[in-house]
Amino acid sequence: MFFASTQTPPAQQQLGPVESFFAQYGLLLLLLALIVFMFWSSRRRAQRMKVEQEKKQQAMVPGVKVLLQGGLYGTLVSFDAEDLSLPAVVEIAPGVPIEVHSQAVLRVVEPEEPTLTEDDFIESDSDQAAVDPEPGLTSGAADAQPDADDKPKG
Repeated sequence: MFFASTQTPPAQQQLGPVESFFAQYGLLLLLLALIVFMFWSSRRRAQRMKVEQEKKQQAMVPGVKVLLQGGLYGTLVSFDAEDLSLPAVVEIAPGVPIEVHSQAVLRVVEPEEPTLTEDDFIESDSDQAAVDPEPGLTSGAADAQPDADDKPKG
């Protein structure tokens, strides 16, 4: 009878009042904290989205370039921010207006700054080189060259 044991189990360790509280209610407290965090984060995200939506509606004025959810770019002709059930009119080409659902406007397209290409950079560099500096002025590179009376110190 190897399976039967005549030994009594070791005595249960006595837990203090704080340890016994967390042993009984620790998981419940952890779940409660997780639920509070979920509500807090979802509310914060909703507030952020509301602020974004308000900024988007303020930027939606006729004449601004917009991107539609279908990937089309166009110029906004009319948009009613108060009544979103009315369609927005977007001109996708000169003389080609289309009506779309007002929420189909994904975002307002910000005008891009012109990027400087390599050819433009070379042209601007050659334009600056063609301008003669004032007489008597030298560049910093000429100052780096030693003169004849400069002798190395040794």
